[in-house]
Amino acid sequence: GTSLPVEQVSWEDVQGFIEKLNRLAGNSVYRLPTEAEWEFACRAGTTSHWSFGNDESQLREYAWYWINNMQRVTKEVGQKRANPWGLHDMHGNVWEWCQDWYGGYSDGSQVDPMGVSTGSSRVLRGGFFGGGALLTRSANRDDCKPSNRNNNNVGFRLLRVQ
Repeated sequence: GTSLPVEQVSWEDVQGFIEKLNRLAGNSVYRLPTEAEWEFACRAGTTSHWSFGNDESQLREYAWYWINNMQRVTKEVGQKRANPWGLHDMHGNVWEWCQDWYGGYSDGSQVDPMGVSTGSSRVLRGGFFGGGALLTRSANRDDCKPSNRNNNNVGFRLLRVQ
């Protein structure tokens, strides 16, 4: 449906979509966010577990996850409260692909860090409709093979560069 998040799409499929979209736009203006960019947008200036604070009992107002989605399916976007920057569904509903390869973090504090330069899996962020509350935390991450499109709980969110 037009109001549901895209799902069952591989990271490689997303790259093909972005290439076509940028051709139509006449520029390279769309891409997947890096993992750091995704978390920055999710947190929306906060440092808490979720963009709304640390009180897990409020999560059902912001996210689709196992406690309020007994059907275990994706839900229409924008039905839950937005984060402080007006972004919906950053917590829960579907995992979202990031541009980065999955790997360990570097030691020390960093500003807009880049991920590892190679790997076998890509980063997923955001949690999903059938997972627990901890999977939806702003800092939580997972990984998936870039060719895998068999998950009905993985989608994407594009970043517009211009």
